[in-house]
Amino acid sequence: MSQDEWTDEENALIVADYFAMLADDIAGRPYNKAAHRRALRSRLNGRTEAAIEFKHRNISAVLRDLGETWIPGYFPAANYQASLIRAVLNWLDQHEDWLELTPAVPLHVREEGLWIGPPPSLSNQPPVEPRSLLTHEPHFAHIVDVAARDERNRKLGRAGEELVLQHEWTSLRSAGRADLARKVRWVAKEDGDGLGYDIESFTPEGHSRLIEVKTTNGAERTPFMITRNELAVARERKAEWRLVRVWDFRRTPKAFELVPPLDAHVSLEPTSFRARF
Repeated sequence: MSQDEWTDEENALIVADYFAMLADDIAGRPYNKAAHRRALRSRLNGRTEAAIEFKHRNISAVLRDLGETWIPGYFPAANYQASLIRAVLNWLDQHEDWLELTPAVPLHVREEGLWIGPPPSLSNQPPVEPRSLLTHEPHFAHIVDVAARDERNRKLGRAGEELVLQHEWTSLRSAGRADLARKVRWVAKEDGDGLGYDIESFTPEGHSRLIEVKTTNGAERTPFMITRNELAVARERKAEWRLVRVWDFRRTPKAFELVPPLDAHVSLEPTSFRARF
């Protein structure tokens, strides 16, 4: 083992410390990064504070690539080792409730509606960064499927749908269309999944809006899952169908809206197949 390579025990210690700070950060509780680094030094193998700080930045990069929120003060440094991915995933496996923690619909959204901005484009793409094992190395592709994990997290998905539902009510009432607001339906909850959209709403002019909601805790470019049926409805009813992408949900929920055809905005990659006899 090289002098710079971190042991599994060291990785487990610093990952646990990182999540302790992240929990405080999300909750708005004060914490001291320097104090955390100093406390860690006595438990690690002679690591400098600079090395510890850089490792914290590596953890931010892993969480970003997992589609999770990270500590803003530790900007992601992507050249991390595979052992750090395993350490982060091990911590998450041991704390399953972490991925299920979702805030209530914020008061400002209830009163003013959800902030919906422009979708990502080539003009606002992030700068090129060093290659990360998680997103570029084929032999690590099996470790985690970011979008699939968020898709399985139904609690997060439902919370995002409720957020958009509240936004539709608020927007229509603000436009003087309380009559239409009363007709907005959360079809995914009332009728079940499978229709190809989650919310049935309206424009202020009374035109139908069929809204599919996709929610993640990660940044705006975090991958998300979309079903074959949702794509079919998007094609068949493209004048009505809209995809509302909610991101940064755990901290300050924001959103953007995509209009069909979806392949004009995103790259659609098949991820599973049905086997039939």
